[in-house]
Amino acid sequence: MLCSSIHPYPIRAPQAAGPRRGLLHRLVPWALGLLLTLALGLVGNPAWAAVLSPTTLKMVVGEKATVSVTRISGRLSFGNTNTSVASSAYASGVMTVTAKAAGSATLSVKDNTGTATIAVAVLNPMTVNPATLTVIAGQSGSLSVANAFAGPTVTSSAPGVATASRAGATITVQGLTAGSATVAVNDTKRTINVPVTVQAPLAVAPTSASIAVNQTAPFAVTGAVGSITLANSDTSVISTSLSGTTITVRGLKGGQARLTVRDSRMTVTVAITVTSTISTASYAVMAWNDLGMHCMDADYSVFSILPPFNNLHAQVVNASTGKLVTSGISLTYEAVADPAGSRNSISTTKTNFWTFVKALFNADLAPDIGLANNKMPGDTPQAMSFDPATNQFRAEGIPITPYDDTHNKNTYPLMKLVARDGAGNVLGSARAVLPVSDEMTCVSCHGSKATGSSAEMAAKPAGGWVFDSDPERDYRRNILRRHDEKSAGSATFAAALAARGYKAAGLLATADAGTPILCAGCHGSNALPGTGIPGIAPLTQAMHAKHAPVLDPTNNLSLNSSTNRAACYQCHPGSETKCLRGAMGAATLADGSLAMQCQSCHGGMGAVGDPNRVGWLQQPNCQGCHHNGQRKLAVVAGTVSDSRFATNPNTPSAGFSLYRMSKGHGGLQCEACHGATHAEYPSSHDNDNLLAQDLQGFAGTLHECSTCHKTEPSTISGGPHGMHAVGQKWVTEHHDQVKGIQSTCTACHGADYRGTFLSTVKKAKSFNIGDGRTKTYSVGDKAGCYDCHNGPTGG
Repeated sequence: MLCSSIHPYPIRAPQAAGPRRGLLHRLVPWALGLLLTLALGLVGNPAWAAVLSPTTLKMVVGEKATVSVTRISGRLSFGNTNTSVASSAYASGVMTVTAKAAGSATLSVKDNTGTATIAVAVLNPMTVNPATLTVIAGQSGSLSVANAFAGPTVTSSAPGVATASRAGATITVQGLTAGSATVAVNDTKRTINVPVTVQAPLAVAPTSASIAVNQTAPFAVTGAVGSITLANSDTSVISTSLSGTTITVRGLKGGQARLTVRDSRMTVTVAITVTSTISTASYAVMAWNDLGMHCMDADYSVFSILPPFNNLHAQVVNASTGKLVTSGISLTYEAVADPAGSRNSISTTKTNFWTFVKALFNADLAPDIGLANNKMPGDTPQAMSFDPATNQFRAEGIPITPYDDTHNKNTYPLMKLVARDGAGNVLGSARAVLPVSDEMTCVSCHGSKATGSSAEMAAKPAGGWVFDSDPERDYRRNILRRHDEKSAGSATFAAALAARGYKAAGLLATADAGTPILCAGCHGSNALPGTGIPGIAPLTQAMHAKHAPVLDPTNNLSLNSSTNRAACYQCHPGSETKCLRGAMGAATLADGSLAMQCQSCHGGMGAVGDPNRVGWLQQPNCQGCHHNGQRKLAVVAGTVSDSRFATNPNTPSAGFSLYRMSKGHGGLQCEACHGATHAEYPSSHDNDNLLAQDLQGFAGTLHECSTCHKTEPSTISGGPHGMHAVGQKWVTEHHDQVKGIQSTCTACHGADYRGTFLSTVKKAKSFNIGDGRTKTYSVGDKAGCYDCHNGPTGG
């Protein structure tokens, strides 16, 4: 309200307006008075000085903030009570404030009408320590937060790997599974990212074990950081040794002991029970798979080459008599975890085989039952049958898959075989691998692709690629389309379709209608007896002969001209599975390259596809490379007279001589001591070596006499391959036994009697050689006559 006391003109009573002065004459003095009053009010009231927004600031060191300056009257001047804490700059109605150091300051702005101020509080920026964090899965670690502006909030970029939560100034990071994550800490002023590494915990598998006296058991160490140390609670019960990440425990006497394993972060304890001999007689159980790898299809909805079909064989020796046990005992097989903890007990949840088994093999099978009516054991040991013709126990057609019970891939799963007497007492056991792979594939050439080289596109059907969204079905459907196109107009093909009950439109139409194709239904295979149609090439011939001239898309060489296993691995399991893993397949030359390839024994694809060859039966034999004290790197053609390492002739039938069906010393099958084809001891895969380690304490061919003979036998040439006994008794008595026949020793000890690869020591030993002398051999030494005396004649 305007008061009359400050009005510039006195207020007068209204007067009648003259004809010219009227309303204007009355308003002009009033308006002038109002303007003067307003002017005087502004001068006298400081609230009308320059306006700042905001009037308080809370900042962190290094931060900049802006303040708007309005209602300025006249020139501005600025003040700062603490220039070391904050500085300011002004331009065009905006003041920029820079936080310099922790503390407080008051900034002021003065114009002609008054002074306005800003209260500034500067804080140090938030810090998080440590800058990186490593935790163990299942455990937690802490981060410390200081100088947080507000909050702060915490988030994890990978909550499946690690989670983060805050309580006050402490952030707890919980490791869940091995991997990497980033924990972001945000206080509205800044975000700090802390890289977090979650490491797998130290683990030892198995977590407990029961072993017999004089037996060994391997334990796999995973997740170790830094050096691994071992502690043994009772050195009279067990002995321990460490090689890399594998611990070997040997039973010394009956009892219990604790194995303590430590790394730089953790301690794990394993309970071990050592059992005394169960029976007055000791038994050696030898078990094996007949092939180094059994293949199966990864999908059965389009076509099938091979079903899940694995074979387990075993023989048992009574060490008291040194003879095979052929009656009075029973054998079972059961699923058992390998040293890495992988266990494979069922198959139905891992393959679609049982969905299509009726259409493919005309068999009505219950889940987990195989084509030979043997089953996956689940949690119940399954019986093996005894074959008197070969004196071995068998379980054929076990439908195992290459996926364990956690659905992780493991192409080398273990089965445990247990021998029992008629009363059910355990006589012995063995761990054997049932190798299986679904890596068999044709995708390199037959998978649909938009573009590619001429070699990559050579298999494209004339009707175009099918481009199925399922990669496994895609290449299979392309193959059937290509097969239909190549066979179109063939009367033989039309007759085969009718004989198999397939659609006249072809194989692809049949498969797409829901009936998968059995390749061996027309192209017979000795792996599936009774299959095939007369007049149609067997499967191995059709496949290898047809593809021999095909160009390998990876190197543009014909598959037949290749000299290494890469050509074979285009279809056969190997790139991942590495099934050629035995002593021969893993052998290397001095330069580190592989000494032997698939072609070294089998020849090129053209030879394998020769129409005169009988698939699965006409295979290279042992004497083709092992003869006359030599080891060849490629099979020798023709007949070899040296039978020391020969397979059995006419096995399994006239004209054939298969290693996997031959037998030798004591009636033992060759594979019982040497391992399966393509997986000969020692294998490059640890699971294969467990049986030999359990029986004789080290990996390699079973050749320790004590494995099967409680008492060292006295023989000059009655051992395996004409070998003499190896032990103290032989060392003591052999001088008289070999007189006059020293020349026979050259087969293993060499023409100079100084030792060869055939007399290589596989296990460290010491012998009393008379006159108070001791001869000690280390692993790898070559034993010869000059080790103890002056050559073969003594002295």
